[in-house]
Parts: sequence; C-alpha cells; structure tokens
Amino acid sequence: MTKPSLPDLLHAAVSAVGGTERPGQVAMAEAVAEAIDDNSHRLIQAGTGTGKSLGYLVPALAHGERVVVATATLALQRQLVERDLPRTVEALHPQLRRRPQFAMLKGRSNYLCLHRLHEGAPQDEEEGLFDQFEAATPTSKLGKDLLRLRDWADETETGDRDDLTPGVSDKAWAQISVSSRECLGATKCAYGAECFAEAARERAKLADVVVTNHALLAIDAIEGAPVLPQHEVLIVDEAHELVSRVTGVATGELTPGQVNRAVKRAAKLVDEKTADSLQTASESFERVMELALPGRLEQVPEDLGYALMALRDAARNVISAIGATRDKSVHDEDAVRKQALAAVESVHGVAERIVNGSEYDVVWYERHDRFGATLRVAPLSVSGLLREKLFEDRSVVLTSATLKLGGDFNGVAASLGLSPEGVEGEGVPVWQGLDVGSPFDYPKQGILYVAKHLATPGREGTRGDMMDELAELIEAAGGRTLGLFSSMRGAKAAAEELRGRLENPILLQGEETLGELIKTFAADPKTCLFGTLSLWQGVDVPGPSCQLVIMDRIPFPRPDDPLMSARQKSVEENGGNGFMAVAATHAALLMAQGAGRLVRASGDKGVVAVLDPRLATARYGSFLRATLPDFWYTTDRNQVRRSLAAIDATAQADGK
Repeated sequence: MTKPSLPDLLHAAVSAVGGTERPGQVAMAEAVAEAIDDNSHRLIQAGTGTGKSLGYLVPALAHGERVVVATATLALQRQLVERDLPRTVEALHPQLRRRPQFAMLKGRSNYLCLHRLHEGAPQDEEEGLFDQFEAATPTSKLGKDLLRLRDWADETETGDRDDLTPGVSDKAWAQISVSSRECLGATKCAYGAECFAEAARERAKLADVVVTNHALLAIDAIEGAPVLPQHEVLIVDEAHELVSRVTGVATGELTPGQVNRAVKRAAKLVDEKTADSLQTASESFERVMELALPGRLEQVPEDLGYALMALRDAARNVISAIGATRDKSVHDEDAVRKQALAAVESVHGVAERIVNGSEYDVVWYERHDRFGATLRVAPLSVSGLLREKLFEDRSVVLTSATLKLGGDFNGVAASLGLSPEGVEGEGVPVWQGLDVGSPFDYPKQGILYVAKHLATPGREGTRGDMMDELAELIEAAGGRTLGLFSSMRGAKAAAEELRGRLENPILLQGEETLGELIKTFAADPKTCLFGTLSLWQGVDVPGPSCQLVIMDRIPFPRPDDPLMSARQKSVEENGGNGFMAVAATHAALLMAQGAGRLVRASGDKGVVAVLDPRLATARYGSFLRATLPDFWYTTDRNQVRRSLAAIDATAQADGK
C-alpha cells in the first residue's frame, strides 16, 4: 500500500475541523515531518491564524511512533484533546487505515486521590477530611466544595481537576489530592486498582500521542525518574514559555509555616529527642526569617547559614528515624508516614541546596504583607539542563507565535541551551529555524503607534500625561480597548482614574474571574479591560470588541527582581550584553505576545499603542519593534486618533 501523502492528510484534517488551509501551515507540516524523519530539531515560528496545532499533529499522527506534545496552557491542552485530536484522528483514518490513540497526562496532584477522599488527610492538629465533610456548615465555601467533590468522585471517569466545573478552591482540592512524594504507590494503596492518576499513566503508555504540560516535561527532565512514557518525538507548543516553566519547577522555597507543618507531621512518628531537635531548628529559622529583608543574598548570611545547617541535619535525622520505626497505634500509618516524609524531605532538600551554595543558583528573600518572609533558590540558568535533557535521544520541535526576537531565533535558542543556528560541534544539538509567517496582512490590518511625545516613564508615581493620552485614545476608539499594564498597581491606578473620566465601562483584572472578565469584554464593544501579565498572553477576542491594545510601558523586568538581575550580571561577567540578553529579551517576548492580542482573525483591524517613547527613541527600540508583527508604524498622535475613529465608525455602521 502506498503511503498517503502529507498534503492529502493535511487537507483531510483541515476540512474536518472546518478550517482553511494556509501556505504557512503546509510549510510547517513539511518541516515537522522532515525533523521526525531525520531525527533532527526545529524551531518554528507560526503566527496567529496559521493553524499550527494541525501543522504538527498531522505529521505526528502520520509518523506512527509515539509523540509527546507539551503545552503551557490548560486551554490549548483541552483544545487538542477535546477538539483537534478527535476530529483529526477520524479524518485521517481512511488514509492511515488506523485510529491513533491519544491521552492527556498531568502531574499526580491534578487528580483526585481516592485514598485521601475515603481515609481522610492526615491533618496537623486539625480535623480530618470526614470531619470536615460532616462538620463544615453547608453555608461555608469550603464545606460546599468538599461535599461537591465527594459527589463528583462518584461520577467522574478521569478524576482530573480540570474536568470539574465550576472549579473548587486550592484549599478544598488539597484535601483530596496528593503530591507524587505523598503517594503511597499503587501496590501499597487499598485504592490502587481504581487510582485516577495511575489510570492516566496507563492510558498514556498505550497512546500514540500524549498531551502534557511544560511543568510535567520539566519534572520528567529534572527528577531523573521518568514520568512520561518512552517517545521518539517531542513537540513543545507555546515554546516561548518553556524556560520560565522549567525555572519554576527547579525553584525551591522555605517558609517558617512550611517548616512548622513538617515538624508537626514528623512529631508523631519519631522519638522525643529527634522531634525536639527539628523543633529547635525550626524556631531558629523562624527567628532569622522575622528579620529578613527582601532581595538577593549574594552570600548566605552567617545566622541564616547556621539555621539552615541545623535544619538540614535535624531533618536528615528525622528522615532516618521515620524510616526505622513503626507505630501501629497511628491511624492509617502508611499515609501519615508518607506525608511526614514528603514534608521533611522537602525542607531537607532546600536547606541542603542553599547550604551547599552552588555558583549556578540564585538565593533571595521575598516578603509578603500577609504571609511574611520566604526564602527562595532558583537556577541562574536552565539552558544547560535543557540542552542535556531535552534534545537527546529524540527529535524535538519547538513552536510558538513568538520565537524570533529582534529578527532571528538565536536569542530563544540560547535560552534553550542551543548554539547559534548552523554551528556544529561535539555534543551540540544541531537545529534549524523556520518562520512560516502569518495569514494576516499586518501592514493593512494594524497600526503600531508609539506615543513619542510622552515623558519617559519613571519607576514611581502616576503619569498624568499618559492618563490623558489613554483617555483620548479610548474615546477615539469608542471603548474596544485591552489595556496591558506592566504592574497591577499601574492597572488599578488607570482603572480608578478613567472610571471617573469616561462613560465606557472599565473592567479590572482581579475583580472577577479571568474567564468572566474576558466574556464580558468580548460581549460589549464599549467596554475596556485592564490588567497585567495573564492578559498579555491569555486573551483571544477576535472582532470589534478589541480594536485598541494599549501597553503602558515597555515591560522590562523590575530592576530589583533577584533572578533577572543575577542573570543579567552573569551575562555581563562573561563578556555579553546583559541588558539585551535578559531584560530586552524578556520585554520583547511579552510585547510580541501582547501585540498578538490585536489581530486574531482576517477581518480584524486596529491599533497597538505603546505609551512609552523609548520604543521610538532608545537604541534598543529597533530590536523590540523587529519582534512585533509588521504593523504600519507611526508616532503621529493625530493620525492615530483619526484612524481609531474611522475603525469605530465602520464597526458601528456594521451594527457592532
């Protein structure tokens, strides 16, 4: 039988999902197929509207070997598993003569734990789970959530938290879920045969395509113990997010509250002397943390060092003691022991990591008004880890709408541990970059306006001239505005100010769930939506409700961000340009994502307005502009107001 051609397969898949075939999608599918056949690596930038999901799914399904697809967002995971994969599998079946299987796999804590549900969570001087079910009053939010979870457990087939709608609070979910460290293991657990997490793993082992998230991919790489099934091809979608997700997984933290919980859990299982030793170390650590001031610790202060060494040593003794003792008087002893071990091992691991003081780690204090001080440790870079763990023994395709920074792929490639494109050498993964473009006509559909006449934003204080500019632009646009701010404080200040000036409704992130805010924003063209980080990347509102995207300033990382400033300093010490490699790259990725909110469909028109003159005047401005879609560019404030008014008038004439 002749092998079906890739164009024929792609055509069948696109027809099945009701889409339109795009030249960029065809080019992408061919590049993915080549990478799979050659066992090589590709970085593929595919602009909004390309249909990149099918661009990689079709060659992956045609390949026939197991493929892992890792994404950053829950929305894309659901889209793949609930819409794209079922339709594509059915569409390709007549030509492939088989129906490839697919499955979703997440970390263990995302699944309901039947042992926790039925036996209760070992609590710290608190009521167990059944007590909470029975005692939590029907009017309390936690009580309602717990009762609803118990009912849901009887009907769910997956036990996946994301299949529960509406969702429940983290506090409620913690009562019926476990981390991988706390899990008893399927063979030791009375509910192992029915375990949702184990069932998800078994489905993944049998699947041709496994859809997972960046965090689980990072755990698979860092922990050494494989979580994902063996696979020949890895496709990383939303790849611009990968480095930050891997950094998050590789970051450790210690708080006095966390250490206290570990002490309480261990006290029931070890002798008094061993427990007292951990208690004393915990109190010393708490005293040091009371005086902690936020910021990076270039060297671990002496008092903190002593406290951490005492914590490490006491935790190690507790771990040995827990392993050596049995106490049948403790209810559900195995679960109590496992939870205590997980808590103490976590404390021991972070304390030891900071005491050992790797030059590749960054240590800092954070302070929160409500929760007090936190001690954090994160890798200076994850590029070495990614180079070693990601690109060996499989073909890797990384794709996103934003992978070219300043016009080439090398900036993103370096963050992934890759050498510049075309450089070969022993142990150097060779890769190729491909920009398949976008189906949209950016110069005709959008304007990039830089408010060159405004004052350069300072670190503190309100910007009166910016507020005036913001109000005038929104009035010209008739609402229809997504306001992207570099800080929550900036978003709040703008919302408060403009609610007093304009008649347009202004929604503010945090005042309602993100999903509800976006729904309200999309439904009423006169409405504006202001917010910060998650809006820069998470809003998909095609049509006339979003015709003006405003960025208040270039979103450089905060100068006092310990990890970013440490990374910048490291680049400079090695002879590079720290500002461009770290701060400008961070800003470029966010701005490209933010500007991508404007044109989501072929009929969309509008303006991206950047209220920061540095985009027009600073030397790095051209690097940032080269990362943005190729909109028509202007600094003429009168021209942009006329354009916005014309776009608004057209939308109103169309009854929108």
